[in-house]
Amino acid sequence: MSGEGRGAAGTAAAAVVGVALVAAAAAILVIAARGAPAPTTLQERVRAVAVGLRCPVCQDLSVADSPAPLAQAMRAKIATELQAGTPPSAIRQQFVHAYGSWILMAPPRHGLSLVVWILPLALALAGCALAVVAIRRWTRDRPGAAQPGAAPAENLPGRPDAPDELSSSDRRLLERAVAASGAWEEPE
Repeated sequence: MSGEGRGAAGTAAAAVVGVALVAAAAAILVIAARGAPAPTTLQERVRAVAVGLRCPVCQDLSVADSPAPLAQAMRAKIATELQAGTPPSAIRQQFVHAYGSWILMAPPRHGLSLVVWILPLALALAGCALAVVAIRRWTRDRPGAAQPGAAPAENLPGRPDAPDELSSSDRRLLERAVAASGAWEEPE
């Protein structure tokens, strides 16, 4: 395969990887935006509220998942409030008033707690940017890839990795290095 063919293949591969990453991100966003279906039965509505509350006894489980008697009592209170027509946000607020904001399984989306919600998104974007930069460098700086202005390896006698001619900036750099070393002697 010629040097130009390998460069085009690398660019095409990078484009395919980029398109795949964008498609995966779009699919995740669609699923996240759509979310779970709205609860219809009382039991589903109780679970929807209880999942967002921390069990005061277990503290690592939600009220919906905890087997503790206090969690069972909290689920019963949630069911009673929902049957009375109290909105879920008001029920959550009642528990926050009684136990403090630590009762919520997810941090509130305001104030300093907003950092907890923004930081993962910022890290994901930084990771994607880093991946793009790494892929570009990897496809551009491959040792087997032909460099612009370089002669094919089979045309270079003795040095298959050396280009046929130096660029003007490389030539100036070489001349400065040779002049500084003082080791250059002109052939006669």
